Amino acid sequence: MIANAQHLLAQCKLYSDPHDYAVISLPARAIMAAAGVIAEFGDAFSAVIVDKDEVTVILLADAWSGFAARLPDHRVAQDTYRLITFDIELDMSVVGFMALVSSALADAGISILPLASFTRDHLLVNADQVESALSILRRMQTSLQQHS
Repeated sequence: MIANAQHLLAQCKLYSDPHDYAVISLPARAIMAAAGVIAEFGDAFSAVIVDKDEVTVILLADAWSGFAARLPDHRVAQDTYRLITFDIELDMSVVGFMALVSSALADAGISILPLASFTRDHLLVNADQVESALSILRRMQTSLQQHS
């Protein structure tokens, strides 16, 4: 049976840590340098995304300055971001989960950077908007719980 996105959102725990994150763009050739930084980084949330045009690194904003010299030709997003994790295992067959979330946040004018791991979905939200985003998501959860 394919799980319903609304049911999963209603049941999941929203997790947000207290850290600010930096989003860094590197040239595609910098993949090994980026992997080395992540390997040393530790146990906080981090990510490396590689596509044909660039390597993107996400790591704690406080840690970024210690690695900047090792990552040539980098660009850092002007804003810092906060993490929201949908702390429930999401099967890859789930349809519409991120659409449900992103639509509600878009209606409120909140920009998101969606990320997915094997079993969990995550959002990076501008640090100034994380409390608003969490409030919207919690209200959605309450509404969905009342209608189930």
